[in-house]
Amino acid sequence: MLDTLDLKLTLNKETYQTESEALMRQLRSLQKSCWEQKLPVIIVLEGWAAAGKGTLLQKTIGYMDPRGFEVHPILAATPDEKKYPFLWRFWHKLPAKGSIGIFYHSWYTHVLEDRLFERVKEGQIPLLMRDINAFERQLVDSGLAIAKFWIHLSRREMKKRLKKYASDELESWRVRPEDWQQAKRYDEYAALAEEMLTYTSTGHAPWTLVEGDCQRWARIKVLSQVVGTITEALDRLKFPVSDIPSLPPQTELQPTEPNFLEKVDLTLQLPKNDYRQRLGEAQVKLRQLQLKIFQEKIPVLVIFEGWDAAGKGGAIKRLTNTLDPRSYKVNAFAAPTSEEKKYHYLWRFWQHIPGAGTIGIFDRSWYGRVLVERIEGFASELEWRRSYKEINEFEAQLTTAGYVLVKFWLHISLDEQLRRFEARQNDPFKQYKLTEEDWRNRDKFPLYNVAVNQMIARTSTPASPWSIVPGNDKYYARVFVIETVINAIEGALKRRN
Repeated sequence: MLDTLDLKLTLNKETYQTESEALMRQLRSLQKSCWEQKLPVIIVLEGWAAAGKGTLLQKTIGYMDPRGFEVHPILAATPDEKKYPFLWRFWHKLPAKGSIGIFYHSWYTHVLEDRLFERVKEGQIPLLMRDINAFERQLVDSGLAIAKFWIHLSRREMKKRLKKYASDELESWRVRPEDWQQAKRYDEYAALAEEMLTYTSTGHAPWTLVEGDCQRWARIKVLSQVVGTITEALDRLKFPVSDIPSLPPQTELQPTEPNFLEKVDLTLQLPKNDYRQRLGEAQVKLRQLQLKIFQEKIPVLVIFEGWDAAGKGGAIKRLTNTLDPRSYKVNAFAAPTSEEKKYHYLWRFWQHIPGAGTIGIFDRSWYGRVLVERIEGFASELEWRRSYKEINEFEAQLTTAGYVLVKFWLHISLDEQLRRFEARQNDPFKQYKLTEEDWRNRDKFPLYNVAVNQMIARTSTPASPWSIVPGNDKYYARVFVIETVINAIEGALKRRN
């Protein structure tokens, strides 16, 4: 692929000045259109050391409104960033709707430079590329435009520029030891780049290869492609792809669809004395395991979903009662805020996943996409159907990164839910827990019953299975939850040893 580039291509100064002036004015106009149409844009600049990315960046932003873009120079991950999956820090840097994010180096550093210097294990590379492709596809599917550039240099031109920069008082500090290693190991680095470009140039986010020996040629090619990518994305907003045909809301499962909830034995109970003993023993065990996961730097994420009044709050309270509060956090998720709506729907959950050695507990989660957002029409049919795959990819990234992921659906009967609703209604201290929305959701039970069963069928994987909790008896449910978490952590520790 790289061998096919003609690095002798040049552009004279007069033509360059004329074309760059026109392109920059066009880019400034497109930036305004992005803001008006709420189109987020990502520009990725990758390539050899001394390829001129810094100068290109300066030229690119020269005419742009600085309030509408942000430049992210990507350096080596900090110790804190290393506590999370490698894409975590890039989710934090995504541009909001209407903004442009420019990445000077990017997530590709992890499969290129880190690979060259053996900072990442070779066996991880296919999984990392898988995650990158999923990441970019999810962003593009949500409406983001992405332009990726690899600026290629000949070995001779690269060495020439490195020597020039190294001898310049104002530029020498930019030349890193790794840059000289790129030049020394040029063929090896080129082979890694070739493989990366092949596996991550997709229909959603193709690479643009740029002949970089002539900087004027490279700048015009990059600017032209940025203008083209944004123009095409804005045109798509005028003629959006029609959603898949809307089907009538499904109130019953088809005969071929499993009914997981129907199989749950809701008569299971735990006597109070047994409950106290088993709960106490489990809480002590979990407290001991908290220390072990801290020492082993294992992150744990526990997700609670379930019917209204199913006992999620009570289960979470018993789960955390004896834990050290310095290394766990409970996050309760409601409807997304106006700020959160500016990003991909998974963005707000990436902000709160626990770091290595800590426990995160989510009261509700990304599964709202295929439950309440599906039922209430907050997500289109295309969006919520697509999200099953996106969720599985997200969770695969977590488990591949070493997370213990435990997912609970707390299940109760309609009769038990009604009893708890009425108890809350009659208790002055619990009335705040019961809302009109709870009653409205209850009326939509047939719709939610189908959605929950389909959610379990499509997102219960070997690495992150669902645990359905029989919840009519709160004592049984609470012990079931904490013992399941213990078993999951012990299993992870055993696999480590």
